[in-house]
Amino acid sequence: MAGSLIKIDEEIVTSAVASVTLTGIDSTYDVYMVTTNNVQPTTDASVLGQRVTVSATADSTANYDEAFKFLRTDTTFSDVSRTNQNNFLLSTNLGTATGEVSNAIYYLYNFNNASEYSFMTAETSERNQSAGLFVGVQGGGVHTVQQSCDGIEFFFTNSSTIASGTFTLYGLKK
Repeated sequence: MAGSLIKIDEEIVTSAVASVTLTGIDSTYDVYMVTTNNVQPTTDASVLGQRVTVSATADSTANYDEAFKFLRTDTTFSDVSRTNQNNFLLSTNLGTATGEVSNAIYYLYNFNNASEYSFMTAETSERNQSAGLFVGVQGGGVHTVQQSCDGIEFFFTNSSTIASGTFTLYGLKK
């Protein structure tokens, strides 16, 4: 994949922010990829949510559907699905202890196509320090609106802020 990833946008969080928005999606690339690295909340039991953006503004309408496998080291996997939500939750609970971080790769499809639904796949890995638990998500979601989206927003759903992390948007070279 050397030379295939073209960096479009990057946000490095070193002090608490309410959300991170990555923009720059246009018709240049068919597929975009987002990586998140060492993301941590300011409040325990926080889940990292995602929303598409239109003109750099998050779309919070109830048009998000998702399904994924929830993988855990302490028990068997489980299937999770949600429909008609106001965001994706392709993540798990995170805390604030040292070592409790989230890392993920998201692939974004049809984001700039106003005639199609935008959808994404997700692969996440997260560690809960206090329980010594390693968890992951493998799945995806679709935003059931035909509109052109120019980015993606990340935020924690329980009014927590993002304490730290690196968020990077890449275009996949055609």
